[in-house]
Amino acid sequence: MYINTNWMANSVANNLQSHYTELATSTQRLSTGLRVNSAADDAAGLAIRELMRTDISTLNQGVRNANDAISLLQTADGALAVIDEKLIRMKELAEQAATGTYDSTQRLMIDSEYQAMASEITRIANATDFNGIHLLNGNLSSGTHDGVGMTSSGKMKIHFGTANDSAEDYYYIQIGSVTASSLGLGDSGGLSSSAAKADYISSKGLTYMGTDQLNFLTVYWNNMAHFSNYDPVQTVELYEDASSNLYVFATNNSGVLHAIETDQTSSPTVHGDDVIGSGSGAAENIRTQDAAQKALVAIDNAVVSKDKIRASLGALQNRLENTVSNLQTQAENLQSAESRISDVDVASEMTRFVREQILTQSSVAMLSQANSMPKMAMQIIGG
Repeated sequence: MYINTNWMANSVANNLQSHYTELATSTQRLSTGLRVNSAADDAAGLAIRELMRTDISTLNQGVRNANDAISLLQTADGALAVIDEKLIRMKELAEQAATGTYDSTQRLMIDSEYQAMASEITRIANATDFNGIHLLNGNLSSGTHDGVGMTSSGKMKIHFGTANDSAEDYYYIQIGSVTASSLGLGDSGGLSSSAAKADYISSKGLTYMGTDQLNFLTVYWNNMAHFSNYDPVQTVELYEDASSNLYVFATNNSGVLHAIETDQTSSPTVHGDDVIGSGSGAAENIRTQDAAQKALVAIDNAVVSKDKIRASLGALQNRLENTVSNLQTQAENLQSAESRISDVDVASEMTRFVREQILTQSSVAMLSQANSMPKMAMQIIGG
């Protein structure tokens, strides 16, 4: 027996400390529901869990992003449904004016409503927006908007994935202009009115660059054959789009204003030649029987153009709905995997808790007994 050193008490105390630490860890796990509460519990598991939690949170936000985009598309489609009604009425009016039983005065009355419908189509196209983003005026029709600047223009990127891969994490929404002039409807007033031209410039997002003589441009571009039907001495306006393509607004020999899109090279390629002014064959009015008959075909073309946009929006909405479903499935499975790493198995941990609790209580009792051993040495000394 020893008085100065009670090795049995020391041994029991060490065991008590070990059991008490395990009991504290078990208590923490049961109280938090987490197996991994700190890096000390499982360093690798903690790292994996935090990456999973980041992805889960991002996927859930991606679901919200996709749902917002669906709402945007539904807003655009709802406006197009109203434009549908206007086009139906316009064709009905054109059919009415196309018959010979009406005189010119009556056709002017019919045309008055026809122009009102065209103006309403343009108003709807210019007024339809989602969170301040105009949807049908052509702002989303061309170019690329990658969120570089403070303002948005061009096709809209919808981001829903956890990274920045174009094949997996985002795609674009692109919506053409459905103003009356874009659909080839309504009275643009010919070249004396700048409304159709201004609408075109806005829809393309063009920047004014100044004026020049067409003959100078054709010489610079090696007498470009495309301008053979244009008066070469006329002054033309020049605009530039976001991709640095040049737009030349010129009037041909028939008095029709065109917007010619080219690249800015010494031997340019014409990317587009869009009719802006009068003489375009657009359904500008139904004031005469002949104009009304032509308008019937033009309105059909407008309906087809509009329906192509609606079909595209419908396909995008279906795609986004599938995206939402896929993201939710990914988040659910990732949450399940994260739970297996992070969450505590309550049944197993409770068994461990009870074990450590009993061992702690037993160690406390045995420490009391070990601490009484030096008293037996006193009995020997006392004889």
